[in-house]
Amino acid sequence: MEQKQQYKYFLAGFISPVIWGFFAIVLRNLSLFPAQQILDYRIFTSLAVLVLVILIFRKRQLRADIYHYKENVANKSHLWRIVILSCILLTGNWLSFIYVINNVSVQAGAFAYMVCPLLTAIGAFLILKEPLSKLKWLAIGISLISSAILGWGHLSDVLWSFFVAILFAGYLIAQRSIQGFDKLNLLGIQLLISCVFILPLELLNPHEIPASFNFWINIVIIAVVFTIIPLFLSLFAMIKIPASTAGILIYVNPIIAFAVAYFYFHEGFSLQKLISYSLLAIAVMLFNLEYIKKLLPVMKLEK
Repeated sequence: MEQKQQYKYFLAGFISPVIWGFFAIVLRNLSLFPAQQILDYRIFTSLAVLVLVILIFRKRQLRADIYHYKENVANKSHLWRIVILSCILLTGNWLSFIYVINNVSVQAGAFAYMVCPLLTAIGAFLILKEPLSKLKWLAIGISLISSAILGWGHLSDVLWSFFVAILFAGYLIAQRSIQGFDKLNLLGIQLLISCVFILPLELLNPHEIPASFNFWINIVIIAVVFTIIPLFLSLFAMIKIPASTAGILIYVNPIIAFAVAYFYFHEGFSLQKLISYSLLAIAVMLFNLEYIKKLLPVMKLEK
């Protein structure tokens, strides 16, 4: 039973980067709009949808979280510091990623989430004291080589990618420290705080409300399919799986995003990228080898 539970959390952690891997397709539909405007409406729409879901379907979980906060959280100020920090990191990651996809390249966005797992694993080791085996350190080393190969000769793209990656790695590590709350409710709080952050920016630099039907269709898709669902799955996975493992699973994202960049956007292909992504696939397998071996018997039982 415990192995089945582990499989459930691992699967949730795997599906979220799969979804994000296709994100660039929808974002490019909005390339004529400023990154801040896309971010603002993404957060506003996501919050509106999520509030409706919570109030209609998840009242019991909301009451349970309020009770847990009042009765069981001893250091409330510490909790709020972590929540606010995670919101800042997540909002910054979203804004920078939108900019990179629409103004740099889809491959630069993919490279960001190639670097992110490396930073997450190292950060989890240093901050959360999550142990790393020799095999995992080997996987991290291969990932570093892979990143260096892909980034060779593209310094500007790499710097943007590292900026996006550092923000999301910090968010993942912060999330691992928040336990005991329903993850959908937690996501709602984070989106609400993000709204508080971006409202002053929107007031200082107002944008005309788009009248385009295409804009709103894509924003709703971004809000539901590429924000609420994968973030909920990611937060759910962080209940049980280590932040380092969750970070490595993000490698699924750049693999898919690279395929999208090549096959859908025709951004080009080279031997350099082939070598880099081949090493990346090896690193993913090595890092999760022990975990996958444990899950294989469970997957057979599920069949």
